[in-house]
Amino acid sequence: LCSEAMAALGIPTTRAASLVTSDLYVSRDPLNNGQRIEERCSVVMRLAPTFIRFGSFEIFQGRDEFSGLEGPSAGRHDIRAQLLDYVIESFYPQIQQAHHDRKERNLLFFKEVMMRTAKLVALWQCVGFCHGVLNTDNMSILGLTLDYGPFAFMDRFDPDFVCNASDKRRRYSYQAQPSVCRWNLARLAEALGPELKAADAGEVLDDFMPTYEAFYLSGMRKKLGLVRKEEAEDRELILELCRVMHNTGADLTNTFRLLSRVPWPEEGDDGKITVQPMVDLIVEQCASIEELKVANQPTMDDRELAMILSMAQTNPVMFGMVADRPDVAQQLELMGRLKELLETDQDELREKQRDDWSRWICRYRRRLARESDCTSDKHLVKQERLRVMSSSNPRVVLRNYIAQNAIQAAEKGDFSEVRPMQEEKKSNKISRTSEMK
Repeated sequence: LCSEAMAALGIPTTRAASLVTSDLYVSRDPLNNGQRIEERCSVVMRLAPTFIRFGSFEIFQGRDEFSGLEGPSAGRHDIRAQLLDYVIESFYPQIQQAHHDRKERNLLFFKEVMMRTAKLVALWQCVGFCHGVLNTDNMSILGLTLDYGPFAFMDRFDPDFVCNASDKRRRYSYQAQPSVCRWNLARLAEALGPELKAADAGEVLDDFMPTYEAFYLSGMRKKLGLVRKEEAEDRELILELCRVMHNTGADLTNTFRLLSRVPWPEEGDDGKITVQPMVDLIVEQCASIEELKVANQPTMDDRELAMILSMAQTNPVMFGMVADRPDVAQQLELMGRLKELLETDQDELREKQRDDWSRWICRYRRRLARESDCTSDKHLVKQERLRVMSSSNPRVVLRNYIAQNAIQAAEKGDFSEVRPMQEEKKSNKISRTSEMK
């Protein structure tokens, strides 16, 4: 389901060709909560030009000084060279044909892998997709989304969102995905060993985050309909939007669809009156105070958190050192938000959410107004904005809990949740036929 959803969104991905089930069952713990269930054995046929991964090159690694483990083909540099030649000749022929120097060829290959990876993760971030297990063995050498294990499209925007129940330390959170991809690229460079010059590989890795940022900003500008010009302040506009979505518990997918309905700024209009109906629509789908209380519960172990809070009272100097750690600072921030929510009621929350969204939308409209600075045809600019936003912001995404309801019903022989679109299309076809008649 997800691979087809990703393909429809224009995100590079492996594809699912078929799913075959049997009458045999296997015991699994799908939610990683200790509750095992019996599920049918199944085989998925997946399609991709290749399933070679970053991790495919790590099988040649020597003994690791920390774990004492080594790759199954440790030291076989001859096979590593053959694998690298195969990948470049088969899937990057333009690089193979253009460069005869081996080191130069390999460097350009690594640059291209970096570019594809940066673009891929930027596309994920723009639609709120979380992979769940983003290790080197789940990173495609072609820049494809690979291995759909635990995954999710984010509902309410949360930078710390994690879709893998076993990821207690939030290594693969939504906001961590770009840096994890860079880390995986560094491991690929290590695995290639002398096939790459270390200094050259380092320069490519230094370019990863700026490259990712450029792809991400380009995607987010399209999602906001900012297509005529690029401004330096766009980055802060997008960061502020993310902060408002997070603080108000706004649904990522629904919010961007609603933003296309923000009225174009006209001369002489009263911005506050004009945007108020739009603000109300967005606030309607924001989180309630009870939902935000749950979302802002500290995630650190209770004993560790109690120790840190005790330190704040008994040893301020030590607390100051510990509080600077990113993980601790995040927990303290959650506690601060939770304290504020406990002192707020639902009406006060809604008013604050309206104020936050009113300020951001007014800022967004001022930026929209500058889109038509270079042309007198404002109507054309307005139409272009709506077209780009409509094509860049999905109306629906695969929401796991809805898919799970359909799966559970289908396991009991009820396929009504699986086929509603087919019935709807059939109904629409009958309706159109009647109208023509």
